[in-house]
Amino acid sequence: MYGNSIHSGNKQSLGFLMIGISGLKLTEAEIKQLLNPAVAGVVLFRRNYDSPEQLRALTSEIHSLRHPRLLVSVDHEGGRVQRFKTAGFTALPAMKQLGDLHDTHPQQAVHLAFDLGWLLAAELLSCGVDFSFAPVLDLDYGNSSVIGDRAFHHNPMVISQLADALLQGMANAGMTGVAKHFPGHGYALADTHYDMAIDTRELATLVGADIMPFKYLIERHCGAIMVAHVVYPQVDTLPAGLSTIWLKQILRERCGYTGAIISDDIGMAAVANLADGGELALKFYQAGCDLVLLCNDQTQISSALTRFNNYDADPIQESRLIRLHGKPKQHYSGLQALQKSAEWLSVMKKLASAHLVTFEHNA
Repeated sequence: MYGNSIHSGNKQSLGFLMIGISGLKLTEAEIKQLLNPAVAGVVLFRRNYDSPEQLRALTSEIHSLRHPRLLVSVDHEGGRVQRFKTAGFTALPAMKQLGDLHDTHPQQAVHLAFDLGWLLAAELLSCGVDFSFAPVLDLDYGNSSVIGDRAFHHNPMVISQLADALLQGMANAGMTGVAKHFPGHGYALADTHYDMAIDTRELATLVGADIMPFKYLIERHCGAIMVAHVVYPQVDTLPAGLSTIWLKQILRERCGYTGAIISDDIGMAAVANLADGGELALKFYQAGCDLVLLCNDQTQISSALTRFNNYDADPIQESRLIRLHGKPKQHYSGLQALQKSAEWLSVMKKLASAHLVTFEHNA
């Protein structure tokens, strides 16, 4: 078996790579990959989910491989971007619904954002998932198909208030959220999954609008930020996640951010062809990313794991990642047990009364 494992009584530091796996169970080859010292965790997708019981077994196996345990994450925002929304999980609304409600009932929208954050986190934590890549802080300029209704609103202060409440709800369940996509993906037209996206605005414009929600949350509680693959040529010719100007000078120094910086998936077309997997992962790491995502491209994953076969963890970087471990405030034996609890039932009734979720409870 590669590397040290908790089974042999040895600790193994967390690395900086978060990789995808192929199916509902770990293969022997994937177990070997997850014991590579450069690996920090796993990103899950729909292909990895069949039922709450299967998911809990999968996350338990992943967590048992190493100590500190590997991180398990998923994109679970609500609306179009929710990997698990069948066979037990509550289908969450697109965040724009909260923004629309805020236009007429701001206090109610903030309270419900807290409840949605709690629900999102509590359901994932009950199945062993450490954190979700949520919430989206991008502004809705009305012209980005990839962001669209994933954004809370077009007003940065409304986004700040709703995202703050959502993150507080997640924290109340025991989960750290991931604010994305710094410094803002809402204005760029192109979808970075398929093409390079460029935002030609000046830094002052970005600071006065798109960066505002990030600064608001940094001043309160923001354990992790995901960086966009967008290029802002008025600031740097490199995509933000590859830019020391954006990550070290602006995010760390000017914004005073001390939490984890996470890349978007480096298999996305906007950056994937800039270098092979190993070299590209190194570039993101050197730019200032604490966690680099390689989600789907096995060639890219293999290249990176070979490149960093003898990786030595950075203690500061590792400490930022360890804070992302899920810490459930209430421990349930699974999703079904959670959904019988008084707290879950109360939250669901409030969200259903506002038409944000579908809920039928037979007392």
